[in-house]
Amino acid sequence: MNPYWGQNFFGFFVVLFQRLTGQLPLSQMASDEVQLLVLMGVALATVLLGTFLTLKKMTMMANSLSHTTLLGIVIAYLIFFAPETDLSINTTILFVSALISALLTTLLTELVRDLLKLQEDAAIGLVFTTLFALGIILVTVFTRNSHIGVEVITGNVDALHVEDIRLAWGAAILNLVLIGLFFRQWVMTAFDEKLSFSLGIPTKTFHYLLMFLTALTLIAAFRAVGVLLVLSFLVGPTLIARQWAHRLRPLLLVGIGIGIITAIFGVALSRHFLSVYHMPLSTGGLVVTLISALYLVSSLLTFRPSKGLMKD
Repeated sequence: MNPYWGQNFFGFFVVLFQRLTGQLPLSQMASDEVQLLVLMGVALATVLLGTFLTLKKMTMMANSLSHTTLLGIVIAYLIFFAPETDLSINTTILFVSALISALLTTLLTELVRDLLKLQEDAAIGLVFTTLFALGIILVTVFTRNSHIGVEVITGNVDALHVEDIRLAWGAAILNLVLIGLFFRQWVMTAFDEKLSFSLGIPTKTFHYLLMFLTALTLIAAFRAVGVLLVLSFLVGPTLIARQWAHRLRPLLLVGIGIGIITAIFGVALSRHFLSVYHMPLSTGGLVVTLISALYLVSSLLTFRPSKGLMKD
């Protein structure tokens, strides 16, 4: 039986503390703990990348990638799985297919921008809406009787298992290692790409590496928060942190802290609403709502009549 069953918000933390300190048996991980670990891994992975995406003004591209991965996932589902199968099986096929779709989005965006001489935001809008619409059509036509639409678009934390923990934290550790190893290059390309190129930094390589890591992170996150809610994980904590931190390292640390704390509180609130009010709410949706609410509160606290929202 789930040890968190019937617990309210504060009771959730009491049980969690008791299990972590050995006061309650920890022989098998409860579903709430799986959700907690997955969302914490997603928060860490997304904030690490979201900080640089925000600084480089590339959040629109991240939004594009988060939507168009749906096409690759649906194609893999239609080719390899029967309609009644669960998306949790054979994540390798889903992963590779969605990754190809995300990389295709990046290449098509640059191709359309260069050939049609469009502004980058216009090219992104054209490509991602077309590929996302195609994914939606495939979902509507071929998977009408399955749960793929709900699970891929909004996520389904109740279907998470230990493999998802490995996937989320694998993406987080990979992002952490690559950003740590090339931190100076990431900083230079984020703040001044032309200067970075003149200093011999391969800016194109780091651009594609950032897109590759973003695609990887989106795939790791999609079963938990879907292809829509993940954008809030990417940009929300960073936008909040920018109102309080004015240097890059503190910005990363504050953003990561905000992402992890909102993930923990989201799981606790989800258990609270289910236990007290018998309302099964989306845990990912609660986390995103907390991020938005925290941004609003932070904006009010840092507001200055003469400057508007405090800038760094």
